[in-house]
This record gives sequence, C-alpha cells and structure tokens, in this order.
Amino acid sequence: MTKRLFDIAGALTALLLLSPLLLGSALAVAAESGWPVLFRQTRVGLHGRTFGMFKFRSMVKNAASIGPYFTSTNDPRITRVGRFIRRTSLDELPQLINVLTGDMSLVGPRPDVPAQQSLYTPADWAQRCSVRPGITGLAQALYRSESVGNQRLEADLRYVRERNFWLDLKIILMTIRRLNGKGSN
Repeated sequence: MTKRLFDIAGALTALLLLSPLLLGSALAVAAESGWPVLFRQTRVGLHGRTFGMFKFRSMVKNAASIGPYFTSTNDPRITRVGRFIRRTSLDELPQLINVLTGDMSLVGPRPDVPAQQSLYTPADWAQRCSVRPGITGLAQALYRSESVGNQRLEADLRYVRERNFWLDLKIILMTIRRLNGKGSN
C-alpha cells in the first residue's frame, strides 16, 4: 500500500514538474512526423496481465509493420527527434500515466513484450511478473541500456527478492545520476 501511494504521489508530482518537457517532446514529435505523438505497445505486467504501455513515438508511424519489436543502434525507423528523446529517456515520460492507472510502478523490472516470455524459464518469468513493472529498475540504474540479457535478468530477479521502499529510493537516485551522465556510483 505504501509503495502504491508513493507511486501515485511521485507520478503526479513528476507530471506537474515535467509538464514543460512533456509538452515540448510532444510538439517536437508532432512537428517532425505528425500525429499521434504517443505510441502504445502491449507489455506484460503484474501476474502476466497485458496492458498498453505509453511512450512518445520515436519511430516512423508504421515501424511495427516494417521491423522487429526490438531496435538496433542505427535502426532506420528511428526519427531524428526520436533519437534525442530516446537518448535522454524523454520518450519514457508518458509511462507516468501507466503508473497512475496502476499498470506500472515508478520502480520495478521493465515490462517485456509478450514475445520475450520465451527468453525466460517458467520460474524466472513467474518471479519477474510477481511485481508491478517499473519505469526504471535495478537493471536500468546499474547498466542503463548497455546490459546483456543475463545481467538484466539477474538485476530484475535481485530486485524482486530484495525490494523495499529504501531500495526503490536508491534506484530512483541511481537512475537520475545515470541520466545526468554521472554513472551509478
């Protein structure tokens, strides 16, 4: 209950404080490649339930029909504005709405697309889905997007085992430091 109240208060506060960035990002996406500015992708959440996760659209409009669910470093589907909002993680800010609706938390393992279930053992998948997925998690705080699959899984499962309010605060601070280019230490 405390975590859910923290999520709601944190998401509302972040939406208020970051509203200029949200508006600017939306306008930049619209100016470069039109509407819609949000992209909704099916992800797997708590107890394996699927939900629509929001992001600012960083790719061409028909990206899902012309490529895989994952992207590569020089993916031609990513727009110029998209590269910037991905590099700065501004594309993730609409997930604050997912936090308010209860589909996500501020901190937890990043939600996977359903096709990624095959990358896990049934036990690891069940453990990973035993908590609400997060906008950031231990893997993002430690590695950002440079982790390999085993590192990410290890960090996600460690979070599930050790989760508590203080760990969440530490992960949020580590994520902010990493976004500011100061690493995780």
